Amino acid sequence: MCHCYILYSKSLDKYYIGHSCEDLQERLRKHLSNHKGFTAKSKNWNIVYYEVFDSKIEAYTREREVKAWKSKSKIQKLIND
Repeated sequence: MCHCYILYSKSLDKYYIGHSCEDLQERLRKHLSNHKGFTAKSKNWNIVYYEVFDSKIEAYTREREVKAWKSKSKIQKLIND
């Protein structure tokens, strides 16, 4: 089971879109750990949305689709619907 997920940081007021076949809580723990990358900028990321897929390629395809929107309002609508 794989996921496409969206994280939100209140302090940055930013969303992060990713995909993983790991347990989501474990993936979040890695985002919150000391590392380099976009999510290293904040330690208050929360999972605000996720979708479940049967394969990694499906989850990755959905991630690319959502990222291509480049629209905060469309992401917020997805989360709220």
